[in-house]
Amino acid sequence: MTSTFDTTASLDSSPGGILNLVRSGASSSRAEIARIAGLAPSTVTARVEQLVARGYLREAGPGSSRGGRRPTQLEVNPTTGAVVGVDLGARHGSFGLFDMAGELLSERHFDMDIAEGPERVLRWVAEVAAAMVDEAAAPGQELRGIGLGLPGPVDHPGRRMVSPSRMPGWNGVDAGARLAELSGVPAIAENDANLMALGEYASAPDGVRHLVFLAAGSSIGCGVIASGALYRGFRGMAGDISHVSVPNAPATLCSCGRVGCLDVVAGGAAIVAGLRLAGVDVADTPAVLALARDGHPLATQMLREAGTRTGGVLATIVNFFNPQRLVLGGNLSLSEAFVAGVRSAIYTECLPMATDYLEIVVSRTKGLAGISGAGRLVLDHLFDPAVINEALR
Repeated sequence: MTSTFDTTASLDSSPGGILNLVRSGASSSRAEIARIAGLAPSTVTARVEQLVARGYLREAGPGSSRGGRRPTQLEVNPTTGAVVGVDLGARHGSFGLFDMAGELLSERHFDMDIAEGPERVLRWVAEVAAAMVDEAAAPGQELRGIGLGLPGPVDHPGRRMVSPSRMPGWNGVDAGARLAELSGVPAIAENDANLMALGEYASAPDGVRHLVFLAAGSSIGCGVIASGALYRGFRGMAGDISHVSVPNAPATLCSCGRVGCLDVVAGGAAIVAGLRLAGVDVADTPAVLALARDGHPLATQMLREAGTRTGGVLATIVNFFNPQRLVLGGNLSLSEAFVAGVRSAIYTECLPMATDYLEIVVSRTKGLAGISGAGRLVLDHLFDPAVINEALR
């Protein structure tokens, strides 16, 4: 799991900045750090030794030589703690335990109901996180932080939930702060689609710097990576396409009070409702996908129609943002009919210059994108230079 550290920005030569040079892969030895950061070798040595003594870095053996003695390689010490990444949906909860270098140690998946409310759900999250550390972490590898993905808008930088659909009792809740109180470690909450975008970006091919991630399950969301970093916009609402009005769509009432929003005419819950109205006995989105795989004509038609409507909204984003890669994730991305509808709409409605080199792919990380992004989010916080420098002081 790589960091979001940008080596093209002005370099931070503090101990925390040096740690992030190593973490980002920009440098792996004292000599490289001195060269990149423009510091005296003695200064680098002192700061590296401080980071090694506190367990942030460790020596990883000799590297390759360019003439003379081979330099000692440095790496983030993975053993000094662990973090948990959590991805909560309306009906599921996924957890990943990561070491401090971002390697996945274990994962767990549960059925749950977000409508049980913040206190009960967040208390359960804290309990599962603690249990995973007890079960899968090495002795002495304590929990250092939790990243939490939520299926609703999260204000930035305030981190409070704002009018989340189908989440009674969550409006205005600072879920990260409450989870930190319950767990005793730093906890950061973020919109789930944003974290899926982060997780997918971490596994994208080298050179991909502009990415849009579509989270299409029971509801529909979107995350944006711009110039290699998560783009939230002014209040954290960037990428929230669920309440975009779809032209010529049914006048279905949305929780926001308007009609024809993408979420209520193309999300998995909308397809389930439409099939039930037509007399088809179907329980949830996975059941819709099963029907389509068995050749059910109405299920297949509704999935393709949902993909076409979603693709129409995404076409505006592709024309405006001009990403290199559009990643389709969530349960609906497992449907060939839905994916075909998205592709058709984008290639029909976008300018050729926007699509000539655009990659439209189904998620490579599958169900791990959310927990990977959540783990990365909390590790980026714990390794923030200001946090590291304060700890060292």
